[in-house]
Amino acid sequence: MTNRSGTEEKKNLKQQAYETIKAKILNCEYAPNEFINEQILCNELGSVSRTPIRDAVGRLEQEGLVSILPKKGILVAPLNLVEINLIYEVRLLLEPYALLHYGDKIPPQDWMKFQQIIDNNPLKAKQSNRYFYEIDNQFHNRIVEATGNRYIINAFRDTQNTNHRIRILSGNEIITRVEETFQEHRAIISASLEQNWDKAARAMTAHLERSRTAAYQLLISNRPDISLPL
Repeated sequence: MTNRSGTEEKKNLKQQAYETIKAKILNCEYAPNEFINEQILCNELGSVSRTPIRDAVGRLEQEGLVSILPKKGILVAPLNLVEINLIYEVRLLLEPYALLHYGDKIPPQDWMKFQQIIDNNPLKAKQSNRYFYEIDNQFHNRIVEATGNRYIINAFRDTQNTNHRIRILSGNEIITRVEETFQEHRAIISASLEQNWDKAARAMTAHLERSRTAAYQLLISNRPDISLPL
């Protein structure tokens, strides 16, 4: 019984370390291109030993959020124009594909629900970053999850980690694209309700290309110090 409880405690410490460090990276408490070391992480997590820290860092490296550099430390993944282009390159491959080949797996009532959310809450979305992000995430997640393909879903989730950091660093100005985003979502929804998947995929491509341009502009405007490629 003691061995089992000890094992569970170790698992909990590893998971706690992973979740805490990941949250700090995603919320930019550990800034892009910042070096962090194991001892600092141990201290910040309440004198946790190095074992759960190393386990957490290994998982985060697999997710592309850190790089382990021998004799230098742990480097938080950069966030610059190159990184933005990389995540949108992946999204432009995945999301139009998901609509084109799996859009018919999403029932009409789901599309109508998204339409209703957009129509009924435009002011709330403009006033609350968090609410707008939740709507946007739900919309894109639903489309990708329709594939039922764990490799596609995991690849998409990796892009969302970087997307979240862009939003944090861009500050409140990203909210200026709420109306444009909703118009672009409406075009995707309309084509999907028509079951015109070619049209829906084209609308998604146009939406993502505009989002990429906006992300470039916002990052350069708000954080010119980190916007240039390494």
